[in-house]
Amino acid sequence: MGKQSEASRARHVAIIMDGNGRWAKKRALPRAIGHQRGVEAVRELVRNVGGMGLDCLTLYAFSSENWKRSEDEVDDLMNLMREFIKSDLPEFVANDVRLKIIGDWQGLAPDIVAMLEDALEQTSGGSNTLAVALNYGSQNEIARAAAKAAAIGDVTPAAIAAHLDTADLPPLDLLIRTSGEVRLSNFLLWQSAYAEMLFVDTLWPDFKPAHLQEALDNFAQRERRFGGR
Repeated sequence: MGKQSEASRARHVAIIMDGNGRWAKKRALPRAIGHQRGVEAVRELVRNVGGMGLDCLTLYAFSSENWKRSEDEVDDLMNLMREFIKSDLPEFVANDVRLKIIGDWQGLAPDIVAMLEDALEQTSGGSNTLAVALNYGSQNEIARAAAKAAAIGDVTPAAIAAHLDTADLPPLDLLIRTSGEVRLSNFLLWQSAYAEMLFVDTLWPDFKPAHLQEALDNFAQRERRFGGR
């Protein structure tokens, strides 16, 4: 179907990328291989999303709760992050993609923080945004935003929204979760208040650009009332 009309198109889509471990388990492979295939799925999606009419794609890459996983698995994920930044940053710049990081990413390892700061600077002029949630938890984000709002005045919904990590992004239109799980897992809780949601059975490493396009076509058929009739 391709791009939707301006009135019906999704400007901002977020994805909870779930199922790497189960993908590997089904194939009797180490979890690390599942995460590697998950990174490949991210790469393929980012390379193809430019023609879908999105202004922003937000990906849930590493939650603040993921530190509870085994040390080996966390190390694998961090190393994959390092490799991804090194290999794909030039492509982001060439394709006019602005990288944005949400969450407490400055709490990551110093070398990763330095790499991310460089990537943010190099891509700052991009016209389309890839937002990546790293060391992110939505409850913490809301608490931080409320504290900032309280420090300067009344704590109102508008004041909290103005201090969220996503304050400079378009409102969230569509949230997708892969792997068949039906929960938000502390992701974009505030932003999802009136977002459309789609839960698909596809495991993340098997999620292709065609799946996203199908989701966008589905979104274009929905009638959004935002509490009205």
